[in-house]
Amino acid sequence: MDMERKVPPAMMRRVVIASVLGNALEWFDFAIFGLFAVIISRLFFSAESEFASLLLTLATFGVGFAVRPLGGVVLGIYGDRVGRKKALSLTILLMAVGTGLMGVLPTYAAIGIAAPILMVLARLIQGFSTGGEFSGATTMLIEFAPRRLRGFYGSFQMCSQALAFSCGALAAYLLTSHLTPESLDAWGWRIPFLFGIIIGPVGWIIRTHLDESPEFQAYASTRPRAARPGVRASLADLFGNHPRAIMSTMGVCIVGTVSAYVFVFFMPIFAKKQMGLPIADVNLATFFATAVLVVCCPLSGYLSDRFGRRAVFVPGIIAYGIAAYALFAHFVQSPSYESFLLAQVVIAFFMSFFWGPTPVTMTEVFPVGVRSTGASITYNVAVLLFGGLAPLYNTWLVQATGSDMAPIYYVMVSVVIGVAGALALPAADARQASAGTQAA
Repeated sequence: MDMERKVPPAMMRRVVIASVLGNALEWFDFAIFGLFAVIISRLFFSAESEFASLLLTLATFGVGFAVRPLGGVVLGIYGDRVGRKKALSLTILLMAVGTGLMGVLPTYAAIGIAAPILMVLARLIQGFSTGGEFSGATTMLIEFAPRRLRGFYGSFQMCSQALAFSCGALAAYLLTSHLTPESLDAWGWRIPFLFGIIIGPVGWIIRTHLDESPEFQAYASTRPRAARPGVRASLADLFGNHPRAIMSTMGVCIVGTVSAYVFVFFMPIFAKKQMGLPIADVNLATFFATAVLVVCCPLSGYLSDRFGRRAVFVPGIIAYGIAAYALFAHFVQSPSYESFLLAQVVIAFFMSFFWGPTPVTMTEVFPVGVRSTGASITYNVAVLLFGGLAPLYNTWLVQATGSDMAPIYYVMVSVVIGVAGALALPAADARQASAGTQAA
């Protein structure tokens, strides 16, 4: 059945706005922890050295990713059973709780060991929520979108993430450039977290006023909720019948998540701590780079609709690998704001060519009944193993090897995995992938 004609244009616009704004608000809260990691390490983690405090903070950042697969499974199956809209509303409320807790936590100097424990708890809540956000928002976009433009509409999911990173970097730049270090440590760093509390009521209102997706409604009409498979059956179906889809999309996700957490999260820390660049300059360069992603992701999503997913993925990943190696090496040899800005902006441009088609690729290869669960698991496992701990891995690698070039080798490994995943995708182009989804 062709569902695209049943979606009024006004509802399609509301779905895009709800997915992009709600998801951007979620990721804004998740991102600012990484952008303020250096300050948080001083205030919440007492250690023998500044380096040890930073490692503990980055480990806490990574803890949020440890529960993301669990959140992805629970919220993904919930979305596959009761609907996309209810799952998305729940995720945004959970994120508000975790973020609000971070914004009001007393520091280590005030309450001792309870401070880092509560910070870890807040990160766990954030991570659980975010585990279900990507698949929920992406599935909603894809299932509403016209079939011939699924790549274009799906790319708005990545736009929302890039928008969140961009707004987080801009907030960090404004705070670090206009507040004294004392004011920033005392209260300034809390402002973005407190602002993030609005995601609860605002996001919930936006998302509860959406219709359920047409494809899920059709699925629900043929399989009432009581007749839908339970947790074990859903997972057995997913892993038993769709192993190629899981492995190939995980490969695509790995290169994407490494690019995000190395160049958006780790590179600013690296530039500040290792290269000695002013914190305000670093945040401004990161803002410009993420703005490039916001602009270019829809273009790459559209190109994947026209020419096929692989035709955009493979050259995009290879060009990104070449640019990343060359520009990172140039920055290490000549550390300056100009070389950092050049590296961040050019690398971001090439990143957009595999960021844009990723959401549609990760969802269209799975049938409706396991779509949200499948996208959740592949995405969150890839992020857990290769993305969330990337800042920690690379900070340790630089210290252990004594080589400032260590992080780029981590990136190169992800490039190889990403190309292999793109070549192994079950469908050669968008039309075949969509047909395969329906047949499944």
